[in-house]
Amino acid sequence: MSSVLISRSPDLTRLQNEGFDLDVVGGYLVVRQVPYVTAERTVAHGDLVCELTLAGDRTTMPSSHVMYFTGHAPCHLNGSPITAIQHGEAMQQFGPGLSVQRSFSNKPADGYADYYHKVARYAEIISGPAVALDAAATARPFRPISNEQSGSPFVYSDTNSARGHFQAVSGKLAEHKVGIVGAGGTGSYVLDLVAKTPVAEIRLFDADLFLQHNAFRAPGAASIEELQRKPTKVAYLAEVYSRMHRGVKAYAERMGSENLSHLEGLNFVFLCLDSGPAKKDIVEFLVEKDISFIDCGIGVQSVDDRLIGIVRVTAATPKKHDHLEGRVSFAEPQDDAYSTNIQIAELNMLNAALAVIKWKKFTGFYADFEHEHHTTYSIDTGMLTHEQLQP
Repeated sequence: MSSVLISRSPDLTRLQNEGFDLDVVGGYLVVRQVPYVTAERTVAHGDLVCELTLAGDRTTMPSSHVMYFTGHAPCHLNGSPITAIQHGEAMQQFGPGLSVQRSFSNKPADGYADYYHKVARYAEIISGPAVALDAAATARPFRPISNEQSGSPFVYSDTNSARGHFQAVSGKLAEHKVGIVGAGGTGSYVLDLVAKTPVAEIRLFDADLFLQHNAFRAPGAASIEELQRKPTKVAYLAEVYSRMHRGVKAYAERMGSENLSHLEGLNFVFLCLDSGPAKKDIVEFLVEKDISFIDCGIGVQSVDDRLIGIVRVTAATPKKHDHLEGRVSFAEPQDDAYSTNIQIAELNMLNAALAVIKWKKFTGFYADFEHEHHTTYSIDTGMLTHEQLQP
């Protein structure tokens, strides 16, 4: 009830997005952790409580200007009570686990337009002296918010999109099912980025173990205890990112002709694996099934004790895949500096970022004026080029 009501009420959503710690208990709005100054000139915290006036499943204009409080009498900096808002001092039980000690009255000439106006005003009056006494005091603690909305892929709410009013843009990614073949350096960074989007499902494929050298190419920092368990890459990454996204599914399998059916039903696939016959089978399957995909690649060589090379992203869609020959290699992997597990996580991260940006262009999240399907970044020259435009 609480998260649904808040999400459907613009005034409550604004309060939450600005960091207020909200809850709905029975028919009351509770604003928790509001700091105030006590008579002893110390900072304490109490909860603001007010009745909710609802129109169906969302709030309407507050019917009362009165606000209730669970703490002691809020004071000015000198410890004297803020008499301008005093209304009553009486213990009242509003429901199981919800009792108040006093009430306040501060009525604008035209009343309160909405609950944002009401809460923000009372919080400002009560917490102002506390902030002056202690700069760390705030009525906006930005408490992490669990996500109770049915069907949401996130364990906790995407308040960043909400604060910027970008839910409609982010919504273009919803219901998508994405595959990531290869959970090494680049694939793990692709997962890191995709897991922060509202896609419905993320299928992660890799048969290898997550070993010590892998930790230096993956996002975050694996503990020594996690490495000692020797999990598969997909098991380790699924455990980490399932803390945030409910749709991560791990397949500890090496993709090839015998298990390509795992890719059916996907809207998009990121290929983050070495070249070779297995990649050829996967690409042919995706083309046949009209599944769009991006092939990621990094080639690095050592010259005079310095590294040169290219980071590559090649995209294909049902309408544009005639450029793959000559752009994507299916030969056996060649020995280069990258294959020796040299730690170049920034190149993996760049490779993943370029791929995810292109994917988001396909979805309409980002504008796409060039419609490029092949992008390369040259390390030594710093040149970023793109070609193979959509006809």
